[in-house]
Amino acid sequence: MIPSSRLLASALLFLPFWLLPTFATAGPLDERAALAHIDAIAAGDVDAVMAAYGDEPFMDWVGGTLDGRYRGKEAIREVWTKFMANNDKQPRTVQRTVVEQAANPKGATLATTIDYIGKTTVRVRHVLVYRDTRLVTELWQIAPAAPLVPASP
Repeated sequence: MIPSSRLLASALLFLPFWLLPTFATAGPLDERAALAHIDAIAAGDVDAVMAAYGDEPFMDWVGGTLDGRYRGKEAIREVWTKFMANNDKQPRTVQRTVVEQAANPKGATLATTIDYIGKTTVRVRHVLVYRDTRLVTELWQIAPAAPLVPASP
């Protein structure tokens, strides 16, 4: 085998390893970010909730008294402040399903069904979209009839 053929053969052998980093998958970092966001909501910590968002985020809140589309950090902060006030600014306990994940090189989507338990129980389908590790899109679907089989600790 001539040297250039060996070089080509070596390159082809290692090509799959060079391509691996380009195929992103949702992983522990994404799930930890989502769970930290959920925990901040449950704790009633608006500042911690807001820390997750990237530039120009939007949120769709579907159902309930806060139903609407919220664009930008100021509008989202306002809706979370109202949600926390509905529970007298007290922490809520959380029961949730396993976090489902999907990703590609452009971002990761994580989804779970959650009971936020306080003065009243609010069951939601919570979908979080991350790009470059920042929360950019959030869907909060009030879903009282959604099945909830709690994730094991």
